[in-house]
Amino acid sequence: MEASANYENLSPFNINHSLGGAAEFNAVIHNLLSKLQTVTLVQVVAVNGAGVAPVGTVDVQPLVQMVDGAGNVYAVGKIFSVPYFRLQGGVNAIICDPVVGDIGLCAFASRDISAVKRNKAESAPASRRQHDWNDGLYIGGFLNGTPQQYVQLASNGIVIHSPKSITLEAPNIKLQASSVTTQTGSFAVNASQTAQFTGGGGISSDGDVKAGSVSLKNHTHGGVASGNGHTGKPNS
Repeated sequence: MEASANYENLSPFNINHSLGGAAEFNAVIHNLLSKLQTVTLVQVVAVNGAGVAPVGTVDVQPLVQMVDGAGNVYAVGKIFSVPYFRLQGGVNAIICDPVVGDIGLCAFASRDISAVKRNKAESAPASRRQHDWNDGLYIGGFLNGTPQQYVQLASNGIVIHSPKSITLEAPNIKLQASSVTTQTGSFAVNASQTAQFTGGGGISSDGDVKAGSVSLKNHTHGGVASGNGHTGKPNS
């Protein structure tokens, strides 16, 4: 850092700390504690690995800046390859990867975790460092904005909202409900697949219901002896 009229070259220690006694002892303890990292707020600047894949890492920028003994403020350097949290048990997971700009929490392990990160198994620490910047773990979801795509668990029910589309993928999908109502559009079922719907009230729709390309409201029947060989459209 360049020295100027606004940046005095001062020691971080008060001159009284050199007089011995309790003040000197407190200064030493304070200096040692300042080297221990616990938790801090960070912002994601890069994401490495995402989607249907093993949990990746993020590069983050600590948001709380440093202040030296002269009162000068300066930024902390970026922290690279920080493993991020994913809610996962075995092969089951909820994938909501961090994105650049997210603000989250970075917690720092009490010992060197680099060997565990490489081996993904019980390992000896690769160095004697403790509570160090290099041993961070990222947990997202602090001080962020309003979501546009979400799963909301409220007191009056559950809402799954997407501004684009929702895809369900499974060999067999079962929907159990007393009724299923669509407010707009149609309820389509691919005729080459099997969809099972159980419930006493059936399925109701304000729009159309289709099985493949066959419309419930607009289909006709061929091979019958009525009129010119087919029936008309069903009555609504």
